[in-house]
Amino acid sequence: MLKRINELLGAQDMTSGRPMSNLLRFSIPLLIGNFAQQMYSTVDSIIVGRYVGDRALSAIGTTLPVIRLLLVMFMAISTGTGIMVAQYFGAKEKETLSHSIGNAMTMIFISSVLIMGVGIPMSGSLLRLTNTPVETFDLAYAYLTIILSGIMFSGFYNIVSGVLRGLGNSTFPLLVLLLASLLNVGLDIWFIAGLNMGVAGAALATIISQAVSAVLCVIRLLKMKDVVKINRSILIPDRELTGQLLRLGLPAGITQAIFSMSMVFVQALTNSMGYQVVTCTTAVMRIDGFAMLPNFTFGMAIATFVGQNIGANRMDRVSQGARNILKISLSTSLALVALLLVFGENLIRMFTTTEEIIVLGVRQIRILSAGYVAVAISQIFGGIMRGAGDTMPSMWISMFTTVGIRVPLAYLLAWLTRSETYPAGSPDAIFFSLLLSWVLGAVFTYLWYRRGAWREKSLIRHERVAEQAGL
Repeated sequence: MLKRINELLGAQDMTSGRPMSNLLRFSIPLLIGNFAQQMYSTVDSIIVGRYVGDRALSAIGTTLPVIRLLLVMFMAISTGTGIMVAQYFGAKEKETLSHSIGNAMTMIFISSVLIMGVGIPMSGSLLRLTNTPVETFDLAYAYLTIILSGIMFSGFYNIVSGVLRGLGNSTFPLLVLLLASLLNVGLDIWFIAGLNMGVAGAALATIISQAVSAVLCVIRLLKMKDVVKINRSILIPDRELTGQLLRLGLPAGITQAIFSMSMVFVQALTNSMGYQVVTCTTAVMRIDGFAMLPNFTFGMAIATFVGQNIGANRMDRVSQGARNILKISLSTSLALVALLLVFGENLIRMFTTTEEIIVLGVRQIRILSAGYVAVAISQIFGGIMRGAGDTMPSMWISMFTTVGIRVPLAYLLAWLTRSETYPAGSPDAIFFSLLLSWVLGAVFTYLWYRRGAWREKSLIRHERVAEQAGL
């Protein structure tokens, strides 16, 4: 029994055995874990919307693009670390693996200090940049400053849980997330419904839950002495490994920065339409977060699988694993689309009782539903390239679809749909532009994947040329 528990909580070598079994064993706990993580923000929104009101829910939604913009460096470090961990683990290079993890932890600490030092003093200016409605400004400011005060916990949880997943261990992060989610729900109810702390209570509950998650994941990593060697020496930055991490991670960071900046502009457009539209959009994007979970999960799973197998010089397994995960992802996305179309109204009603917001939300869900299959394609083929170490394509594709297509199209459609009901334009403009960017992103990602340059991006240089993989 103890041996079985250790297997579940330990590293998973995905360079042997059936690819489908490897991927499912890794993906299912990861999917449940991502679901639990999404519950953090969703429970906040539901309880705030029900107990405090639409304006408070609107305030939380207003802060999201700002928070994502400030967390760009976390994305870069996490992406680069995940690739390095998977490939060095697959190649059985324990010393380099350990130093890669240490470098990442040091960079997360430095980044967290910078984010707090810059983000907290600038919170008010950033909210004004997004045209935050005057009715919700004070609430949004309180929520944002509290979240940023505890951002280091979020950083360490994300980087260490990412390391564990890169080692093939998605079960322990799942258990941690389930525990943290239950804690978050309990604290939300206590702080908001019991102590009447409003949005400040929601932010504080999130920080405490993330702190518990971070501590537990770090403790688990320290105990995996058979896989990694964690000590003070690995925390000293290594120029070569840090450069490698940044080379791999910065494209993802730049991609996130571009996406986040575009979201700031889109949020400004949304805010100009009034706090009820912001409330509706916040609810819809919480639901969208759950709908996206399988796509992101399978993308992370195939990236880890590809990284380990390329590190072990098993390109033959990459092709088989890619085919398996693509079938699963597409099937899951189609099933989710059907569920959203049937139960969309019920989902919106969890956040608000305002009929006008509910009707608008149902229409926005229907617009987005068609895009989830496209996102599945983007995540799988993008995940394959990221796992191989080819992170640049996602950056260029994101720049084009977001900066070149989504933002300009959202403003154009809003201008064309101005009316007495919506003087700043129809809210549908925001979601139609997002849908088109998803579809184009899927097309370009697949075409870039077919070029095959990702096969030559491995960090591990093998003596022989491996068999070329492709779909």
